[in-house]
Amino acid sequence: MAIIAFPSRPRLMLYQIPSFLLDVIVGLLGGACLLRLYMQYHRVPFGNPLGRFVFAITDWIVLPLRRIVPSVKRWDLASAIAAWLLVLAKFLLLWLLIGNLGRIATLPLVSLVGLLQLAISGLTALLVVYAVLSWIPGASPMLLDLISRLAEPLVRPFRRFIPLIGGVDLSPLAAIVVLQVIAIVLGNLLVWAYRLGA
Repeated sequence: MAIIAFPSRPRLMLYQIPSFLLDVIVGLLGGACLLRLYMQYHRVPFGNPLGRFVFAITDWIVLPLRRIVPSVKRWDLASAIAAWLLVLAKFLLLWLLIGNLGRIATLPLVSLVGLLQLAISGLTALLVVYAVLSWIPGASPMLLDLISRLAEPLVRPFRRFIPLIGGVDLSPLAAIVVLQVIAIVLGNLLVWAYRLGA
């Protein structure tokens, strides 16, 4: 969510509605750009419904950027920059609408923190889906394989320290806890970045 300096009551609804819509749109498009980056880095195949969907909604912004921003090894920098530009556009639109997001010069920093928040939210959602699917006997093998490929890099480090307890793998829970701690830190960092422009 964007940080604002408490708009007056008559303008509160005028902020909440566009803020919600922008959160949904940027969350979808920016999250897809980050997922594209993540899938490419971990070499997860795109020849599946999720991969095709990611391409379909991100090609319009990623492909033009790729002409000027080449990939570095497995890092698809064009996808990362595309996600950041989308978050930046969201904060800029809210600044233009409300005019109290702080000085415009701080928007790149605020947007960078917002991008990190989006990444943490996406990874948390991924782990929740992974944990739920692991408990569903009739889950689609193709879907389970795809989600496992995406989630394994996150939970693997925790498995080194957390053994199975009664046959239950608690590593996804541990990863989610760590991500939520990072989310709290980023939330406070976003407030600090906003106040730089106050």
